[in-house]
Amino acid sequence: MNSRERVLAAINHETLDRIPTDMWATGEVREKLRAHFGSDEAAREALHIDGMGGTWPEYIGPPLPEMPEGETIDFWGIRSRRQVYGTGTYYEMYHHPLEAAQSIDDLEQHIWPSADWFDYSGMRAIAQQARETQAVLCGYMTPFYSHNLLRGLEQSLVDPLEDAEFTHHLLKRLDDFVYEQHVRMFEACDGLIDMAQVTDDYGSQHGPLISLEIFREFYKPYVQRYCDLCHSFGIKVFHHDDGAMRDFIPDLLECGIDILNPVQWVCPGMEQEGLKQDFGDRLCFHGGIDNQQVLPFGTPEEVRAEVRHNIDTLAADGTGYILAPCHNLQAVSPIENIIAMYDEAWNYGRL
Repeated sequence: MNSRERVLAAINHETLDRIPTDMWATGEVREKLRAHFGSDEAAREALHIDGMGGTWPEYIGPPLPEMPEGETIDFWGIRSRRQVYGTGTYYEMYHHPLEAAQSIDDLEQHIWPSADWFDYSGMRAIAQQARETQAVLCGYMTPFYSHNLLRGLEQSLVDPLEDAEFTHHLLKRLDDFVYEQHVRMFEACDGLIDMAQVTDDYGSQHGPLISLEIFREFYKPYVQRYCDLCHSFGIKVFHHDDGAMRDFIPDLLECGIDILNPVQWVCPGMEQEGLKQDFGDRLCFHGGIDNQQVLPFGTPEEVRAEVRHNIDTLAADGTGYILAPCHNLQAVSPIENIIAMYDEAWNYGRL
């Protein structure tokens, strides 16, 4: 099997030659791997990482404002600032373009992005090249997370409780753009895309961020709409959801998700054995390797034991699992532990 065949076989619960692998990592980690192996491709080959390819349309919309060094702005108007934490650098959002909106009229006065702001013509060639060796991931649909970004996390959590009509209107305006943009993306690459992200973050470290009732009234209809769109093009749905989000899995399965990431098993309800037993016949799991304690602070042998346990549980039937860290590899993770993770996956994951 090549990497593309292996990843798709895991998603489809088919027989594998070995457990496929993927990597999410910060820029600092990728730099360390380049320094160690010589290049990104050399690192991928040495670590036997299957990974995924991708494609995205080019932004050709209204010119974005010039920003000071260390700051960015996107086409939504969301502004971020570089923050150095000593062990790593992140761009943290500091301006949410709809944080001051108080009425539906305020929402209508906002300049919403348009699907016409993007050029889709170059996507197909990129997807065709990627799928020669890798599964192709394209698309990013996030009703709850986009609400967080546009309003700020705290206000977005309060919105449905304070003003349901306002919240429904905001989500509908958001959807007007996101749905049309993805229709055009999928049409441009018809037959070439394997997966798309219909993604959100409903879980915190200890429990849900929102109730199931709020999810079902405000966000689930859009998750359903996006899953249906993906499936109408023969595209599998990749759902990223951090933290303790087990309560949402039955509803998400009703909507049609196919892959669940990142399986943060240290959180309540996310234990691998239970997830595999209850949902393993309908989900492919992606992630699972603990990124809070084991990878950054464990020994290489503890990392190897973590890899074996995840394979034994999340791939108990020999399939339905793509091994990866349970979020971006962080700068504090020693390169010896990263190598140990993928080396153990290569050796122990052979079936």
